[in-house]
Amino acid sequence: MRSLVLSLSLLAASLVWAADASAQTISVSFPATRAEKPLDGRLLLLLSNDPSDEPRMQIDDSIKSQMIFGVTVDGWKPGEPIAIGDDAQGYPRASLKDVPAGEYTIQAVLNVFETFHRSDGKTVKLAPDRGEGKLWNIAPGNLLSKPRLVHIGPGAPPIAVSLDEVIPPIKPDPDTKYIRHVRIQSQLLTTFWGRPVYLSAVVLVPEGYDAHTEAHYPLIVFHDHFVTGFSDFRETPPDPDLKPDYSDRFHLPGYNRIMQEEAYKNYEAWIAPATPRMLIVKLQHANPYYDDSYAVNSANVGPYGDAIETELIPDIERQFRGIGQGWARFVYGGSTGGWESLAVQMFYPEHYNGAFVACPDPVDFHAYMTVDLYKQDNMFYIQGANKQVEQPGMRDYLGHTLMSMRDNIAYEAALGDRGRSGEQFDIWQAVYSPTAEDGYPQPIFDKRTGAIDHRTAEYWREHYDLDAILQRDWTTLGPKLQGKIHLYVGSDDTYFLNDAVYLMEDFLKQTGTAGHGVPYQGEVRYGPRAEHCWNGDPAKPNWYSRLHYNQMYVPQIMERIQKTAPAGADLTSWRY
Repeated sequence: MRSLVLSLSLLAASLVWAADASAQTISVSFPATRAEKPLDGRLLLLLSNDPSDEPRMQIDDSIKSQMIFGVTVDGWKPGEPIAIGDDAQGYPRASLKDVPAGEYTIQAVLNVFETFHRSDGKTVKLAPDRGEGKLWNIAPGNLLSKPRLVHIGPGAPPIAVSLDEVIPPIKPDPDTKYIRHVRIQSQLLTTFWGRPVYLSAVVLVPEGYDAHTEAHYPLIVFHDHFVTGFSDFRETPPDPDLKPDYSDRFHLPGYNRIMQEEAYKNYEAWIAPATPRMLIVKLQHANPYYDDSYAVNSANVGPYGDAIETELIPDIERQFRGIGQGWARFVYGGSTGGWESLAVQMFYPEHYNGAFVACPDPVDFHAYMTVDLYKQDNMFYIQGANKQVEQPGMRDYLGHTLMSMRDNIAYEAALGDRGRSGEQFDIWQAVYSPTAEDGYPQPIFDKRTGAIDHRTAEYWREHYDLDAILQRDWTTLGPKLQGKIHLYVGSDDTYFLNDAVYLMEDFLKQTGTAGHGVPYQGEVRYGPRAEHCWNGDPAKPNWYSRLHYNQMYVPQIMERIQKTAPAGADLTSWRY
């Protein structure tokens, strides 16, 4: 009993400290040596009680995340202090007043915005990608302070933080014998954004590419997030001195070693005599909203679909001797890349001859993770007769909730307002929504209350709900997609993405029956107990199969080429 009384006393004291912490002044400024003119951006104050790394490297949507508090600044002048108060949007704690008294490492980062004058007449302030893949904590040009220890609590002195440092530019990766880099200016995107915009790609060329100048190759687009190389391809043996780490995702020790070993095996398989010679391409299309454009045309992000399909891909095929015809192009990818693979196959059905779609982002917005955007009224909870049931946003394979919808959205709200967090819900909104009057994406839901805007949801359904589009247009679209759709997802996907695939499969099974057009003649597979991102191999664990997309899908690609290549097609120059 005595220990219980003592614990309650300590708890009460900490609550009083937290309540009084708001009286402590925390201000941030930057010197003229770092920027001579006023700046716009998102000012992020970070607090950490984990000394293992800088606070800016400890902010994420996991249960391990340290604390972040964000405010938007406009026309912030050098030397002018900005007070961070209780109204700053916080995560995981909602406000500074909720921070328990104690010792913390403090750091501040300014995610610098630039002004864009778009061709639609809208002027917006956003943080452009600067070669890092839309990561605010390492973005070149962002200002930051040196981490230091401070005391948060009653009677503590004021805290002044100075953004004395700037994140340096990122050095581009060099070309190698097998990995080449491409960068072009997109005229379509330059026109839309009102300034030069570039598209890039990383190209994996086949063995013998430089010697066999007469060969022309099939092309595979491996849709992924922003990458600067092929992490699953290693031209040198594994590092014998690499210290093994532990993968929380796969509950596996030494996963970094496994990745190096398998990447080297991929290289050995790539140069083997029996391997079909192809080009594999990863695209780089980071933009002011995310590390990836979703490879489609969008009111807010711009005509990335057309830019990729009519500018970047043809340029790659010209430079690297691609065959340049739809029968010889394929797409695959997982998660964001899974959605993109299916979307580009649907929106440009004759550009590609097959899509291998792993763990795709929601392909039916009746299952927008755990939310039905059309029938539910709130993102955060299901409303019952007399209670509200909070909805999960992330789970493990045993069904434990790792993050709620409300918490996930609070994380993004701390990073940025007006859809400028650079994170998942905000890029879905940027891609799928119409443009609001202020020039930013029309919100699909209110981030404070969770209330869903059903009018915006109908816009989503019409333009980007892939299952709804298949059902609406199957009579004309179906014949162009026969044999091209391959869907793979774990039945325990971390983000509940299997639910939308179930709905799409329900429709695909009906194709070919009375009133439903031609049969789709593809496949849908589920990985029992598999988390994100299962990609279709029932014989191997996900931690292994995800490192071998190419080996998994190339045999099916070769079968498809043999079956569908037109008369006179080049089936030999690339089979040396």
